Amino acid sequence: MTMTDEDALDFAIVVYREDDRWEAEMLPVGLTSDLHGLIHALRQTPSMGTTIGLVAVGDDFFVALRVFGERVSVFLSDITASWDWPLAQQVLEYLDVPVPEEEELDSVLPAGDLSIFADLGLDEMELGALSGDLDLLPDEVLSSIAARLGFSQPFERAVDAAIG
Repeated sequence: MTMTDEDALDFAIVVYREDDRWEAEMLPVGLTSDLHGLIHALRQTPSMGTTIGLVAVGDDFFVALRVFGERVSVFLSDITASWDWPLAQQVLEYLDVPVPEEEELDSVLPAGDLSIFADLGLDEMELGALSGDLDLLPDEVLSSIAARLGFSQPFERAVDAAIG
């Protein structure tokens, strides 16, 4: 069973540097189910260096992307989301990770680049711990990541604009 957009809070935010400060803008909600569209949108963002995409899908999972030139790093907070959500399935395909059988997993397991933000001050252990914290919703984890990376205010403004 796949949830509809009305059942959940979905948003996609692009974060980038402009004039030595972080900026954040919402992306079309349709990109919360289109990995290649997300990557394309991040590449189109004018940035002085790296561009970050943060996507929350309902209460289930989040995806973090980072584009720097031709290099794309992707992190998925929970591979079990691939059973119900197209974006999670696309991330696993992109990472060349097989979709697990339902009986194979009974816990939250991330996939992708755990060191995606290591150079910005969020190491693999901390990202793994945040993504595995079942008491936090995806938007709360992304808010914590934004705070750790130093773009909390622009991120919160973009989320407020995205969810009204």
